[in-house]
Amino acid sequence: MGKFMGNHCEKVGKTFLCKADRSCLFCRMLWLIPSLVFLGAYLGILAVYRYGWHVAGKNDGPSANNRNIFLSVIVPLRNEENNLPQLMNSLFSQQYPAELLEIILVDDDSSDKTLLIAKQYQSSHPNVKVLETVKVFPEGHGKKKAIETGVAAARGEVIVCTDADCLHQPGWLRQMADAFSEGVHFVAAPVVFETESNLLSVFQTLDFMTLQGITAASVALKLHTMCNGANLAYSRNAFHKVGGFKGIDALPTGDDMLLMYKIFKQYPYGIRYVRSFESLVFTKAPSTWKDFFQQRIRWASKAAYFHDKRIFWVLLLVYLFNVWLLVLAIAAIFSKQALLWLVMCISVKIVSELIFLWPVALFFRKTKWMVYFPFLQPVHIVYTILAGWLGRFGSYKWKGRTVQKPSILSKG
Repeated sequence: MGKFMGNHCEKVGKTFLCKADRSCLFCRMLWLIPSLVFLGAYLGILAVYRYGWHVAGKNDGPSANNRNIFLSVIVPLRNEENNLPQLMNSLFSQQYPAELLEIILVDDDSSDKTLLIAKQYQSSHPNVKVLETVKVFPEGHGKKKAIETGVAAARGEVIVCTDADCLHQPGWLRQMADAFSEGVHFVAAPVVFETESNLLSVFQTLDFMTLQGITAASVALKLHTMCNGANLAYSRNAFHKVGGFKGIDALPTGDDMLLMYKIFKQYPYGIRYVRSFESLVFTKAPSTWKDFFQQRIRWASKAAYFHDKRIFWVLLLVYLFNVWLLVLAIAAIFSKQALLWLVMCISVKIVSELIFLWPVALFFRKTKWMVYFPFLQPVHIVYTILAGWLGRFGSYKWKGRTVQKPSILSKG
């Protein structure tokens, strides 16, 4: 061991301190092998996602003219009095036959004027229906309960889900309906943050845009199941066929991805991603760093309950790679070899992510923000580590509720 490590490696307690790591084989291997393993795996994943984004682009146009499908748009509401007017204007502006559309607003025990405003829309628009979860499900609340309430009352053969803080393109529902060609039971579609000229907004835009690119690629290639609850649709028959949220109802989140996986298991070839600008939904990003971390912790909390282990292993690899970068950053204070590999890993990471993300930014029309991407890497690495850890072991606040994650989730 002494010859292998070199005379400059001195034992301090149970560890070795290298004074001249440039020629030390042990020190070179210590940083080289894990760095190469992580880089190789990460580059491979990004290359697959880059190809998947290209494949998703082949579905840029509608595959069928299904505008005779009756659609039920379900919007869960909790303290959304400030968002409702813009949401309803967006939904009323849809280029879809009004006689084939119903809008179901489900109030989830709001403490503001949400329910009152929603009922005003119901009184003046015959295709608007307002429900309350507190009356239908007195034993509990939550977004899943709101969606279940809406589905139970829905007349449409296709359920379209979105959120109250969203704005939609006029052709949104037309695109979603057209996506339901024969054999399709679940449709995921793109979501984008509205971007403001401040650090938090730009960071969230780039981070979320990356997730959306991965979502499109993974669904197009059937790699794993990803989607966002602000823009998805599924057949009502499929929802009932898989038992709705049964088996995942104990988890206060996961109304999108966990349900998607249940439907995927039942219909492996019935999942589709619609990558068209008309199907794009705009949503608001959290306005403070605290709210941002709460959102990301909530998203990360799903990972422990993914029955789709394909995405679990991808998330684990990304998380460990970021942890390794932090280890290299700390070790670089003492080791030139660690500093060398830190610079190399960060450089390769940035270049490979830019190659993947640039066409995604072109689609979302967010290329002007890409100049900030390399400089936000340190923030992204630290946030990934913190959100991943707290999502697994911590709690979070959502819609005014403090959520403790259940320790056991049924495999239903």
